[in-house]
Amino acid sequence: MTGNRKYKFIPNRIHFIFLINRLKGSSGNNLYNSITDSNKLMIKIFVATFLSAFICLAALPQQKRIDSIRHQLTIAKDDTSRVLVMANLSFAYSFNNSDSGSMYANKAIELAKRIHFSKGEIRAIFSKSATLETKGDMPGALELGFNGLEMAQKQNLPLETSISLTQIGNVFYDLNDYAKAISFYQRAFTINKGIQEQPGAAFWNWQTEVNLGTAFMLNHQLDSSLAHLQKAFIETSHNNYWHPVFLMFFGQLQFETGKQDTGLTYLRESIKIFENNNDSYSISDACRIIATCFKEKNEIDSTVYYAKKALFKAQSINYKTSILDASKLLAEAYEPKDVKQALYFRKVFDTTNNILYGPGKVKSLQKTLSDEQDRQRKTEAERIAYQNQIRQYSLMGGLVVFILIGYILYRNNLQKKNANILLQQQKQKVESTLQELKSTQYQLIQSEKMASLGELTAGIAHEIQNPLNFVNNFSEVNKELITELKHEVKNKNYDEVELIANNIESNETKINHHGKRADAIVKAMLQHSRSSTGVKEPTDINALANEYLRLSYHGLRAKDKSFDATLNNDFDASISKVNIIPQDIGRVLLNLYNNAFYAISEKKKQQPKGYEPRVSVSTKNMNDKVEIRVNDNGNGMPQKVVDKIFQPFFTTKPTGQGTGLGLSLSYDIIKAHGGEIKVKTKENQGSEFIVELPLR
Repeated sequence: MTGNRKYKFIPNRIHFIFLINRLKGSSGNNLYNSITDSNKLMIKIFVATFLSAFICLAALPQQKRIDSIRHQLTIAKDDTSRVLVMANLSFAYSFNNSDSGSMYANKAIELAKRIHFSKGEIRAIFSKSATLETKGDMPGALELGFNGLEMAQKQNLPLETSISLTQIGNVFYDLNDYAKAISFYQRAFTINKGIQEQPGAAFWNWQTEVNLGTAFMLNHQLDSSLAHLQKAFIETSHNNYWHPVFLMFFGQLQFETGKQDTGLTYLRESIKIFENNNDSYSISDACRIIATCFKEKNEIDSTVYYAKKALFKAQSINYKTSILDASKLLAEAYEPKDVKQALYFRKVFDTTNNILYGPGKVKSLQKTLSDEQDRQRKTEAERIAYQNQIRQYSLMGGLVVFILIGYILYRNNLQKKNANILLQQQKQKVESTLQELKSTQYQLIQSEKMASLGELTAGIAHEIQNPLNFVNNFSEVNKELITELKHEVKNKNYDEVELIANNIESNETKINHHGKRADAIVKAMLQHSRSSTGVKEPTDINALANEYLRLSYHGLRAKDKSFDATLNNDFDASISKVNIIPQDIGRVLLNLYNNAFYAISEKKKQQPKGYEPRVSVSTKNMNDKVEIRVNDNGNGMPQKVVDKIFQPFFTTKPTGQGTGLGLSLSYDIIKAHGGEIKVKTKENQGSEFIVELPLR
């Protein structure tokens, strides 16, 4: 059973616990110690009363919880209290009003930064991430989760680190990457075990229990799921807040393990409790789960009833992932009997799927993951640099000792033999240290290469996901059509048989088309990413330049059907074959062409009338070298940036559209071939890149 997601909670009591820690000076602000004994007593009484109120609020319906938190905001006396209450209110709103949730989270973050309240800022970041997650902005939610984690780790805040790890796991859960979600949940669970005595840890321990239980279940690790859910299901039997949650997921697990009647009973009980609490978020989850169960039992009417209920509740609070799963259930349920309804719900599914996992979101998610990898590599590089610095200091100390010993031995001239032995030992130590430094540098290079390979693998996976989805969907449709075909053959309804057969044939054509599309994507990406042999070979430079020009142009046309441009080429037929590494020079040309097409595309957007985009490529035999020119009539570049364009990570493109490595790598490749790369540009008129390669 797939398509489910993790459950989120409103930790009403936890925010005020952070206020207690703030007063006690757990982050360096010893406000609590500066208060008089009588005031401390009053604070303790107020804290106890406030905590009791929050414990009671946990069992209240959603709107009452929000109203209670809003009241706490009106009576908050100091800024730290306001930060924590606004963060709490933001998280509560994340279930039914994402705009209000984002507003309160932003206010809390702004105030926390102004008063340097790190714990409150991390909590507000967590709340905003949860709001974006419910809304369906997974890249934004993941980026905030990593930001909160970095802050918590730098300041050594274990509970906040656990909370941030849990939220990152939640986002990977929604992305159906259950293995990665489990890894983050387990890290949070380990931290919680080490801080059992800290106020608030027990609450988050329950949350990681249910998250781990459901993630293991959806990852088909039913024994591990049972270990978490069954224990919590029993221990929360008298907890009105937690028990319906574990009741829902434990019911799902019972159904998965073959106890279908017991599982459905638990699920129905959880729905009643959620309805009494007017909790649309939880009702949508529970109804979607039970609808999936009835689908497995092939009870279509019950499937439709609960899936519609789940969709209605999800739409009322803009709960994107639940809308996606519920609409898919309805489309599949209606397909055999009501094509019009099936198409309607398929349209809802496709629209939501594009919002959640469309190309833009995939690109943003890749950038977020890449940025986090860069941050981790930077942290690791800083750690290694620090270790190297320590080694260098040790080496310098050893050299000082060596000089001192040599000076003493020289002056006394009594232990010359021992001094020579000592000198040899010191020399060996220096060589050993230098060897370790070289080894460390090699490890850094290999680490960078592995990171790049990981990013490429992720890119391939995302690229082929879309055609594979089509293949899977049409395969499922054909399976059902074949069942109908057999039925109509038995009834000798040959007109319907012919119609169904035509549909199957049409679907098979589409499956073949999208399968070939996926195959082409993989071959193209592997061809582009394959490692260079590093061996030069005689190459027809004209054919190479023309081939990569067409590849670049058609690649851009595949992304933007409206794009069009005039391509001019002037190849010198007198050029003999040039001794180069064709893969490397091909990558250089592809980068230059892509940049040229990007420049004219951007100018076309600014001047839609009267402007004719053009890219020209020419080669010329210069006796001892060959010259390749790539010219465009785009916007050109200001002179102040011309000297910087070959620097690593410098780019004139907007953030997220370029890494700034293409021209830098191209420069290195051309230099390695003994050639030169130059640029001529005029602002608003265009640019021309000139590549010169030696013929011998």
